[in-house]
Amino acid sequence: MESTVKKITAKYGSDPSQIIAMLQDLQSAKRYLPEEDLRELAEALAIPLTRVYRIATFFKAFSLEPKGEHIINVCMGTACHVRGAERILNELERQLGISRGETTADQKFSLETVNCLGACALGPVVVVDQEYHGDMTPGQVDKLMENYR
Repeated sequence: MESTVKKITAKYGSDPSQIIAMLQDLQSAKRYLPEEDLRELAEALAIPLTRVYRIATFFKAFSLEPKGEHIINVCMGTACHVRGAERILNELERQLGISRGETTADQKFSLETVNCLGACALGPVVVVDQEYHGDMTPGQVDKLMENYR
């Protein structure tokens, strides 16, 4: 069976200039960037492993740790913050049993915060798997989570 990295490098012709796109595809396939795959990618592209890690750790979009099936982002920007984003985050942490930056033990959910989502008029905003949920309240968190459990 062909490895994920082999499929990705075949798609991009083993062109090192396409490394960001390759890392994006790898993360999409695995929900993070496993060390063994980064090693295989460096070898396939004939570039130093340190270069691959430098890129993988530079961009916040990449993760070296496993992420949940569902990624929850709570906007903590000024508009969302003054409208109660911290209370929503606290409720999500309580319901999921994790803190921001963590993933549930069953790998179902990862909880993260962002500084701004650019949807200030909808604040406070929670984004689950790229789907925006505006005007959130702590009381709405339970109903929101039902859609993803």
